[in-house]
Amino acid sequence: MGDIVNLKRFKKRTEREQAAKQADNNRALFGRTKSERARDGFVAERSARLLEAHRIDGGDAS
Repeated sequence: MGDIVNLKRFKKRTEREQAAKQADNNRALFGRTKSERARDGFVAERSARLLEAHRIDGGDAS
């Protein structure tokens, strides 16, 4: 026979695990220093300029 499980405890445990995963994601997104955010912005801007510089402006782009 299977083990008896307290549903309240199970629900609380899964909610805690989900909250911990969300906290890890938030730390990765928002837990950065000002210099790291500036570097990421610079890299994104540089890659956008590089892509725009290599764009071919043709009349019939098919």
